[in-house]
Amino acid sequence: MADPEVAARSEDDAEDVRLMQLVSGGDATALEQLIERHQALVAGTVARMLGSNSDVEDIAQQVFIRVWKSAGRYVARAKFTTWLLKITRNLVFNEMRRAKRHPHLPVKIEPEADEIPLKDEATAAPDATLLQAELQAAIEKAITLLPETQRMAIVLRRYEELSYEEIADVLDLSVPAVKSLLFRARTELRERLKIYLGR
Repeated sequence: MADPEVAARSEDDAEDVRLMQLVSGGDATALEQLIERHQALVAGTVARMLGSNSDVEDIAQQVFIRVWKSAGRYVARAKFTTWLLKITRNLVFNEMRRAKRHPHLPVKIEPEADEIPLKDEATAAPDATLLQAELQAAIEKAITLLPETQRMAIVLRRYEELSYEEIADVLDLSVPAVKSLLFRARTELRERLKIYLGR
């Protein structure tokens, strides 16, 4: 019996390919539909790779400009999202290298007085919620300290739930290389987060 999830994924991919064929003919409406379908994937990946202080929207927009410009050369060899994530990877890695060459201090935005969360006495265990938020922030910070390829592998696996094969396609690596990359990344993350993990 066919796996319904796999069937739905291949239907999604077939729709992406159909839209790309229209885009390659200059159909701007088809591009808008592709943006609607994949904006969350692209923007989410960019934000997790570069951190929330970055120009996430600008880079996500550049990804779709590349899609538009490359549409005529697009060949559906792999899943559309794999191709899209390769474009995202290239732009993100370029941005990371540019930021290394021209470091700037991140702007720390102080919360407005009315935005400061007040302790809600009715909420059970606010300390646990605070710890969870602190742990999440620590995980995200630790991920941004990983080397770029390890970071991309972790983001695609943890947040986008891609398979090893899909990550290998996006990063132009073999599946064993991806597994090794993820192992090293997780080891480093565990080391950085050991104060939270109680070891």
